[in-house]
Amino acid sequence: MKLAILGSGAWGSALALAFARHHDVSLWGRDAAQMSEMAAERVNRRYLPDCPFPDSITLTAELPRAIHGAELILIVTPIVGLRPTLRALTALSSALPPILWACKGFETGSSLLPHQVVAEELPADHPCGVLSGPSFAREVAEGLPAAVTIAADDGEFARRIARELHSPLLRLYANADLVGVEVGGAVKNVMAIATGVADGLGFGMNARAALITRGLAEITRLASALGASQQTMMGLSGMGDLILTCTGALSRNRQVGLKLAEGKSLETILAELGHVAEGVSTAREVLTMAERLEVEMPITAAVCGLLYQGNDPHRVVEGLLSRAPKSEGGGALD
Repeated sequence: MKLAILGSGAWGSALALAFARHHDVSLWGRDAAQMSEMAAERVNRRYLPDCPFPDSITLTAELPRAIHGAELILIVTPIVGLRPTLRALTALSSALPPILWACKGFETGSSLLPHQVVAEELPADHPCGVLSGPSFAREVAEGLPAAVTIAADDGEFARRIARELHSPLLRLYANADLVGVEVGGAVKNVMAIATGVADGLGFGMNARAALITRGLAEITRLASALGASQQTMMGLSGMGDLILTCTGALSRNRQVGLKLAEGKSLETILAELGHVAEGVSTAREVLTMAERLEVEMPITAAVCGLLYQGNDPHRVVEGLLSRAPKSEGGGALD
C-alpha cells in the first residue's frame, strides 16, 4: 500500500520505519525546518537518533505531497493535533482515502475521545479507525516484535486494514470496539503516573501490582459506562497497554510519576522529558467525565491531586493503599 503518515514525532517516525519494510511510505511533519533536517540526515535525531530512515521513505513538510496517491492516511499526532490535522486534510480534498489515527487521550476542553473528534470533522460514512496497543516507539523502530489493535465501528474495515498492514514484526489484530480500545489507550497513561509515583517512593512490586490491577478495574468501569465491552479491557489495548506503560522503562507517563516522587514540579518534569506525556492532560479530562457519569475512579482523582493541587506523593499513595476493603467482584460476596 501507499501510506501517508502524518506526524513526525517518535511514534510517527517509528511507524514509518515499521511499515516501510513492506509499503510505500510518506512521512509528514508540520515543522518545515525539522523535516528538511530529517530529510538531509535521514534520521529523526531528536526522538530516534539510532534508527535511520531508508531511502524509500519520503520526508516532507508539504501536506499535499504527503497524501498524493495515498491509499491510507495515518494521523500520528498528540490528541491536540488531531482536529487541526483533519481540518487541513478536508480543506485539501473532499475525496480522502481511509484514515487511521494513533492519538491517545481525551481532547482538552471537550473531553471527546479521538473517534468523536473525527466524527465532527469527517463525513459519517468515511472509512476510519484507530491504531492502538502496547508499543514503545523505540522498539518498533528497531524492528523488535510488537502486537497492536486496529479498531473501527465497521468490523470488516478493521479486518481488511489489519490484514493489509500485518507483518511478523508488527502484528495487527482487528476489533470492532472502538470506544473500548480508545478508553484503554487513554486512561492507562493516568495509571502509569500513579505506579511511577509508587515505584519512585519505594513501595515495592506488590504495591505496583495492586495499583495496576485496581487501575484496570477503574478503566473497565469507565469504559463500560461509555458502552465498551469488558472483553476489550482484557486484550492488547486494555491490560496489555496498561502493563507495558506502568512497568516499562521507556514509558513517559511512568517517568512523570517517578519524577513527582522526587519532589519535582510538573513544569520541571515536562521540560526534562522533552516528549508529550498524554496522561498529564488526560487525567483531568478523565476525572471530569467520571464525575459526570458517576463512575468511581480514586486513582485518577489521586493523580489529579498530585498534578494540579500539589498534594504530597507519599500521602497520596498511602491513602490509596489504605482505602476501606471491598469485594473484588465476581464471587459470592456480590
